[in-house]
Amino acid sequence: MPVKEHGKRRVAYFYDSNVGNYYYGQGHVMKPHRIRMTHHLVMNYGLYRELEVYRPFPASFDEMTKFHSEDYINFLKTASPDNLKLYNKQMLKFNVGEDCPLFDGLYEFCQLSSGGSLAAAVKLNKQKADIAINWMGGLHHAKKSEASGFCYTNDIVLGILELLKYHKRVLYVDIDVHHGDGVEEAFFTTDRVMTVSFHKYGDFFPGTGELKDVGVGKGKYYSLNVPLKDGITDEAYQSIFKPIMTKVMEKYQPTAVVLQCGADSLHGDRLGPFNLTLKGHGACASFFRDYNVPLMMLGGGGYTPRNVARCWAYETAIALDREVANVLPYNDYFEYFGPTYKLHLDPGTGNNENTSEYLRKVQEQVLNNLDRMEAAPSVQMQPIPDDAIRFLNDTSLGQDMANPDVRLHRSIMDSHVQHEGEFYDGENEGDDRRNESNGREAAAKSA
Repeated sequence: MPVKEHGKRRVAYFYDSNVGNYYYGQGHVMKPHRIRMTHHLVMNYGLYRELEVYRPFPASFDEMTKFHSEDYINFLKTASPDNLKLYNKQMLKFNVGEDCPLFDGLYEFCQLSSGGSLAAAVKLNKQKADIAINWMGGLHHAKKSEASGFCYTNDIVLGILELLKYHKRVLYVDIDVHHGDGVEEAFFTTDRVMTVSFHKYGDFFPGTGELKDVGVGKGKYYSLNVPLKDGITDEAYQSIFKPIMTKVMEKYQPTAVVLQCGADSLHGDRLGPFNLTLKGHGACASFFRDYNVPLMMLGGGGYTPRNVARCWAYETAIALDREVANVLPYNDYFEYFGPTYKLHLDPGTGNNENTSEYLRKVQEQVLNNLDRMEAAPSVQMQPIPDDAIRFLNDTSLGQDMANPDVRLHRSIMDSHVQHEGEFYDGENEGDDRRNESNGREAAAKSA
């Protein structure tokens, strides 16, 4: 049941400025640069003032092999475009080549993505944040020993395994246009993680995620798939999302939620055939925020970079419960957002092939599967294993001991949240110049 807010939510945001430098290769649709574009919107909307901003530690070899096989991670670590010919057999074995090319800095890219989700999980476990955001993560297709669908290491599985050290039941929800096959496969036989995926099904990558795939053994009925057709609109999507997820929350009662916010389900994506706008997509994030359960928000797919940046900046604002102006603030990538230079997208005009009859049948079948599921399975008490990141940035001692005449280190300042009663928009107290691109001011003007 949604809970009324009694205090301000603490939102931790994980970002490494190097992530935008990685390049899958000429003509490849996956562009990590979109995460940097998102960050620039978050900064120029002024949202960063209310976020605790962290640069995560890169995930270590040992942390990544908590799920992935050692020979696979060894391959990612040692192979490079320069020695590619030495690894022909392994490239076939690990499915690295066409969709998942071997590019410069691949291992470091995997470390950043996985490190962000591990750090987000530790923050939630230690109750240092209510919502943790890692737009570098959400790479849901990667398997234990295989790259797939532009994904090499499955940061989501690693993050969920970390959450399971403290949480009895974790709910994973995937709103990417593609089926979250890697995460579903990892937890197909357990009742401690429930996976729910809303995706396009039928002659579409990865070809899995049928209605009747519900898990096996102990995990039977703890995997739910909602197969959809082309052109689904905001109204149609919410008409099936809300009843299903309300029942899941009531029946499963998760103690933590992981939401994969793949932006390829938006209208105008290069690969996705859905017709969602930012409001329809963002409504899914709002839905979980209202439950006041520890929430991890991750990135994922999205192949029209300007729309990905719009979507994730908007959903960062939703996490903070902040209104932002429709007019985009000026930023380093402003020209990418032409010709409208607006945040919100117009609805697509494509035909919605999801008839109300089809959606009703799918919903009926999914709810029927939910009825067969055991409600809120318990777990035996056991010692809590060590955290993935033992030295979580506790800066309180550093602040107490700091020289009052010297500016605090940037890493400490980034994690500070500005008090909402602050009068000035400037960075420093006493600076009375108005920042015209401030989100709150522009929102007031556009109201």
